Amino acid sequence: MYKTQCSRLTGLFGVNIKQKLVGCGLRCMQTARSRVLLHRREPSHWMTYQHLNFLKRQYVSKNPAELQQRAVPKQVLADVDDNGGEERQVQRIPTIEPTVQDLSKSEVAEETSNPATTSKETPHVQVETDEARDARLDRQWKQMKVEAADLPDIYARLAKIKLTALVVTTAAAGYAMAPVPFDPAIFLVTCLGTGLASSAANSINQYFEVPFDSNMNRTKNRPLVRGQISPLHAVTFALACGVPGVTLLTCVVNPLTGFLGALNILLYTCCYTPLKRLTIANTWAGSVVGAIPPIMGWTAATGCLGPGALLLGGFLYSWQFPHFNSLSWNLREDYSRGGYRMMSVTHPALCRRVALRHSVALIGLAAAAPALGVTTWSFPLVSLPVNAYITLLAFRFYRKGDRASARKLFFCSLWHLPMLLLLALTCKTPRDDDTASTS
Repeated sequence: MYKTQCSRLTGLFGVNIKQKLVGCGLRCMQTARSRVLLHRREPSHWMTYQHLNFLKRQYVSKNPAELQQRAVPKQVLADVDDNGGEERQVQRIPTIEPTVQDLSKSEVAEETSNPATTSKETPHVQVETDEARDARLDRQWKQMKVEAADLPDIYARLAKIKLTALVVTTAAAGYAMAPVPFDPAIFLVTCLGTGLASSAANSINQYFEVPFDSNMNRTKNRPLVRGQISPLHAVTFALACGVPGVTLLTCVVNPLTGFLGALNILLYTCCYTPLKRLTIANTWAGSVVGAIPPIMGWTAATGCLGPGALLLGGFLYSWQFPHFNSLSWNLREDYSRGGYRMMSVTHPALCRRVALRHSVALIGLAAAAPALGVTTWSFPLVSLPVNAYITLLAFRFYRKGDRASARKLFFCSLWHLPMLLLLALTCKTPRDDDTASTS
């Protein structure tokens, strides 16, 4: 066994090493043989299924506070075989004591001969009443029946009415910031078409995300998740909103605005929605989608793209990062359960850094507004406190990275955008015809 290794050693040292190795090998073989014989003689020391009996779940008891799982081990007794003297593991089976009623032969004959008495016996099968059946069915999942009076609320949630209102507001701000005379009819048609296009995009988004929204507490009560309406109903509603919306923007306003509306629906449904489960680049794609509505308002008024349209789009693009990153920070568990790849889940440091970076960019965009001729030079000054405050909250969010700082930044972003657009509208550069009429 050790010939090959010890043959290389010569002299007294090699002989001693060989004798020690041979002795160790013999002792190891004797120890292993004795272990095997010992386990053969005493089968009770073998590892059997009964030793792992604690892993078997016997029953589950549900308390009002928590759900407990207990394991009840079976009783195992040792029985000695008389023939071989071997000890075996046997399982005790509880005895069943049947209750036999002692009836006389006359009573049995009387019961069998009288069919009236046999029919009055209580059957052993439990009959379920109608009330119990209705209660059992109510506890099970079933498709909810929706009345016609509930459809407006369902359509509002399907269209994400709050988000659609924000989109229409930004489009209206873009129309109002354009250096052209105000046309109320075109303004109303622009707002209506933009709202319809946004409703269609949100409906298709919910149609695609039903399996994932059901795993999130934030979205589990949406109409499609709860089964209040069918998927065909949701797609029909989306088509009923999207086709008239794009048609109004194209035929009544101008083709450029209609193209931007159709492009926004396409980006939101076919780009942003699938990217949410693939890469964190979905946040940048969603910011592009949010930046298009004010550009649509500008093109609806002027009929062309200009520096002012790109500036307003830049405001919306940069604002969405501190807004959404702070929102998603406190919803990381929800997004993780839904399988969405958000910066707050996969890249938390980048999430805080990007929010701070674009908060600072808002100050630079406000300074560029008078240089592009969109506002007067007073706008960077009056908007500086608002932009500085959101930048301060973004810096705290970057340093701390806790729920409190994220919540403060999110609530600040809710009033920051309307305030910024209102300040830009008050500091709007007057048109040439207005200055000529006043002079």
